[in-house]
Amino acid sequence: MNHTRLRALAEGGIMVALATALSYLKLFELPQGGSVCIGMLPIFFYCVRWGLKDGLICSFAYGLLQLIFDGAYAWGWTSMLLDYLVAFSVLGFAGLFARREGGVFVGTVVGCVLRFIVHFISGITIYRIYEPTELFNIEFLNPYIYSAAYNGSYVGIDMILCLVIFALLYTPLKKYFLAKDLEG
Repeated sequence: MNHTRLRALAEGGIMVALATALSYLKLFELPQGGSVCIGMLPIFFYCVRWGLKDGLICSFAYGLLQLIFDGAYAWGWTSMLLDYLVAFSVLGFAGLFARREGGVFVGTVVGCVLRFIVHFISGITIYRIYEPTELFNIEFLNPYIYSAAYNGSYVGIDMILCLVIFALLYTPLKKYFLAKDLEG
């Protein structure tokens, strides 16, 4: 294994561990799973440094740990697959914008939108058994609107938090976002 691959593996392990630890610092938690936290932040950082392939592997590992440690909200194998393995793995698509100026911002939005779509699909297929449902003192009769409101309420806030933190860190850490420290 060459030096670069070893570094990618080591950084991936560190970022997955950091993301898992940060996922326990929840600002808000919804009753049927989903919470506002900045756990995705290290995953997006890793993805824009190392690209799609490594980003997908790292994101999958994070999703697997989320399933193991937080899987109490899963309702069978389809929920485990969608709400954990697929929903967190798609964060790796942020790697499509690796080493590009401002790529972390676009990658974060793409990763969060894809995660939302997976949770939305899970909500309208798996969790629709709970209709009519209530969220924030509003009763929803339509599972599509409920799933969008429920999952958008925390994924949207997570995305905004990540974007704000990246905006604060971008200038001082620009060479790391663009992986310029890996060159030469």
